[in-house]
Amino acid sequence: MPNEYETGDLYALDITRASFTQACGGPCTDGCVTLARIGDDAWALADSKRPDLAPLRFSTEELSLAGIDPARFGLAR
Repeated sequence: MPNEYETGDLYALDITRASFTQACGGPCTDGCVTLARIGDDAWALADSKRPDLAPLRFSTEELSLAGIDPARFGLAR
């Protein structure tokens, strides 16, 4: 069964109002990975050390396959 979003569609989603949260294994003095839910089956992953770079976008399945658990960021799947 196909995902709700095709890869190209993920980048068409407006993320200007997305609320990114950090997950850190220790002190976040050097920056951290940030994650935001941008749709029912869509996530944006960013690097707080490089705010000039556009966040990468993933479906929930892709995020899981990459070993990234939204719960670590305080976000529900």
